[in-house]
Amino acid sequence: MNGNELIKKLKKLGYNPRFETGPGKGSHGTLYVGNKKTILKDRKKEIGSGLLNQMLNALGINKKKF
Repeated sequence: MNGNELIKKLKKLGYNPRFETGPGKGSHGTLYVGNKKTILKDRKKEIGSGLLNQMLNALGINKKKF
């Protein structure tokens, strides 16, 4: 799963994700769901399963529902 797919799936599940690029160069940005946030690397590159679990945990999303 890449970053764009993650955002689409969050929308499909009823969350309202928001991605904001930070100041400066690079492809990293902040992904917000409600008042929680996590850093998302390049939205076109694959996210490993361990990193995906950490990101979902930071966003307060149950891995089993995802």
